[in-house]
Amino acid sequence: METLKDKVLFITGASRGIGKAIALRAARDGAGIVIAAKTETPHERLPGTIYTAAEEIESAGGRALPLAVDIRFEERVRAAVAQAVTHFGGIDILVNNASAIQLTNTPETSMKRFDLMHQINTRGTFLCSQVCLPHLQKADTPHILMISPPLNMDARWFGPHVAYTMAKYGMSMCVLGMAEEFRPLGIAVNALWPRTAIATSAVRNLLGGSESIGHSRKPEIMADAAYVLLRRDSRGGTGQFYIDEDVLREEGVTDLSPYQVRPDLAEEDLLPDFFL
Repeated sequence: METLKDKVLFITGASRGIGKAIALRAARDGAGIVIAAKTETPHERLPGTIYTAAEEIESAGGRALPLAVDIRFEERVRAAVAQAVTHFGGIDILVNNASAIQLTNTPETSMKRFDLMHQINTRGTFLCSQVCLPHLQKADTPHILMISPPLNMDARWFGPHVAYTMAKYGMSMCVLGMAEEFRPLGIAVNALWPRTAIATSAVRNLLGGSESIGHSRKPEIMADAAYVLLRRDSRGGTGQFYIDEDVLREEGVTDLSPYQVRPDLAEEDLLPDFFL
């Protein structure tokens, strides 16, 4: 595809961060965006709501449908997908971006938080993919994109925060399984993950505050990489785990400094993502 014009993207967690950045990039082409997220009213630590995101998407040239959706609940996901199809006429792309994170060890991880991470990350991804599947089958170039890391069974990725790693790798295992299962249907199922920390609320609140933000890249690097992947022929590649900067370098982008929060920093001074 040359552009995403008139394509319909169902993006979970699109009210802020990486999800919103992907939505805004697609909106510049004139895409329809379903903002499937929980935040309806402003939160003191998490900026943005589904309605402010919709305003930004429409200002960028897209069409927005803000839907208050908690992807832990099957009936709410089914209702949201039905509303999206009624409103836009179908779904071409699903971006499973919504995620819960807590980087604690086993004794410090409450079962409430364990359940939350697994319900949103693994179960929510599976559920949204399942419910969107009949509509993706009707699309010309259907894609499912998970914002999840490449699978690596090295114990060092599990030891510090086994509960979170299990939940996040659950999304990545969906990539492997669904890519193979949906291959005959022509639906591409891939993953995208950042090389470095990304300047989001999670980094600010959980990974070191303003100092960490300064050593991060902006969400736009993930959005531009996703834009490249989602315009590809859906029958041309599936079951892949892509890294944001690798995708852009393959497209001829040689200077990634504009994506840095602090362009003056050397690349080696950026915070690496802890799954890579």
